[in-house]
Amino acid sequence: MIAMAIAKRVASPDSASDLAARVDSLDWSQLTAELDAQGCAVLKGLLTPDQCRAITALYRDDAHFRSRIVMGRHGFGRGEYKYFSYPLPGLVAELRPVLYAHLQGVANRWNEAMGIDIRYPTAHAAFLKRCHDAGQARPTPLLLQYEAGDFNCLHQDLYGEHVFPLQVAILLSEPGRDFTGGEFVLTEQRPRMQSRAEVVPLAQGDAVAFAVHHRPVQGTRGTYRVNLRHGVSRIRSGRRHTLGVIFHDAK
Repeated sequence: MIAMAIAKRVASPDSASDLAARVDSLDWSQLTAELDAQGCAVLKGLLTPDQCRAITALYRDDAHFRSRIVMGRHGFGRGEYKYFSYPLPGLVAELRPVLYAHLQGVANRWNEAMGIDIRYPTAHAAFLKRCHDAGQARPTPLLLQYEAGDFNCLHQDLYGEHVFPLQVAILLSEPGRDFTGGEFVLTEQRPRMQSRAEVVPLAQGDAVAFAVHHRPVQGTRGTYRVNLRHGVSRIRSGRRHTLGVIFHDAK
């Protein structure tokens, strides 16, 4: 009952308005600089502890989801996740457009630097229409659940022809209390070089924005593309929940 009450309060219009203001108040100049330099940036305190608990509580109710994936069955690692169905829960629905609005400029600038002709519209709704017109109409925001011994192999969330080049993962659990281990890991493969790994420490409610597939890097002979993959290291103890916010939909 307590979890349901929190979920209703978090999904209210007032909560959504507060969330948009919180996103807008972040230092996006610094975050953009970090994305350009490292391919990832931490959005500290994006969600409150109550919001994290409310979203986590949704995992138990299959009415919110279109499918459940057991990772071990597909060679993805160990653990499981569920894709939300439309209509998305209030906070999840609000996060996509407000985050997209700040990341869209980065995405267009990256594509220009890499010589990619695709440009992304200002509004997320316009980009989703592009996806849906191409048959990518299944929602991709998801909730992930890991327990002791679980992990997520390095991967890329592509889902179809239309891909927005950045995505966001939000840690809903509290490290050290709810779980240990389970660090977010990003790897980057530059041409003719060994892979570089980036471990991103997160607190409950923190988010990491990161490149889905590739990003531009300035080299001595001009700009070139580097390939990125992300995953989660082994959970040592407890249970870890994460909200994944992907901006393109799936076929």
